[in-house]
Amino acid sequence: MAWIWILAAGAVLLWAISLGRILSYSSPSCVPLSPQFMPPLRGDRRSRNVLLVVAHPDDESMFFAPTILFLKSKGHSIHILCMSRGNADGLRNTRKEELYHACETLKIAHEQVKVLDHPKLQDGFHEKWDHGLVAELAMEHVQLWSIDTIVTFDSYGVSGHPNHKDVHHGICKFLRANRQGNVEAWELASLNILRKYSGPVDIWLSSFISFTRSKQSIYTLVNSSPSRSYEAMAAHRSQWVWFRRLFVMFSSYTYINMIQKI
Repeated sequence: MAWIWILAAGAVLLWAISLGRILSYSSPSCVPLSPQFMPPLRGDRRSRNVLLVVAHPDDESMFFAPTILFLKSKGHSIHILCMSRGNADGLRNTRKEELYHACETLKIAHEQVKVLDHPKLQDGFHEKWDHGLVAELAMEHVQLWSIDTIVTFDSYGVSGHPNHKDVHHGICKFLRANRQGNVEAWELASLNILRKYSGPVDIWLSSFISFTRSKQSIYTLVNSSPSRSYEAMAAHRSQWVWFRRLFVMFSSYTYINMIQKI
């Protein structure tokens, strides 16, 4: 039995060291720090108009908070396009308002947040979303907000939710159709289950991968204030049940985001 206690003590120590490493950053950070990651645009524009495209209210807080906080710290303007109101439980209006409250926590203005309620884009594991429609709606908001950078899910969609995957494929379809090539796109890397629930511990492996594969445009964004993720997710009160509280505490997406160029 002694070895069990030794392993438990080692795990707690590693967690504490990893969390200490994250908290040691004075502000949200990029690993490795590179001028190649979202460099200044042509002309005098150093800031970007970034569009975060998600499937449901709470995706932005549950998965993308480190990215949002890093981009905000660099002076970029963040817009959020949420493709549905998350109405699987009949709470469409409640969840829309909760998204606005979460965005207040993340310092994103209401006028820079759009929550859609399209009849063909409804929340559900068995709902198949039209990729062309997602691309069309993305194009509409890219033009509306003069977007030059998109951030969204990768092909697995972090949790494997089919709506997340459809958002990714819709954005890829938009990028193929955008012949001007004036929009850059990044995706949030999905992690295996051990890394996904390793909390702050994943900073070591994600940082190592980013350093060794920087030529492939893979970066780790570190959230120096994990409590901000917790506060943003807590704003989604209808979703703030015990298992999501545990998720936010143990999920590596609370502490870091590994993003790669599409």
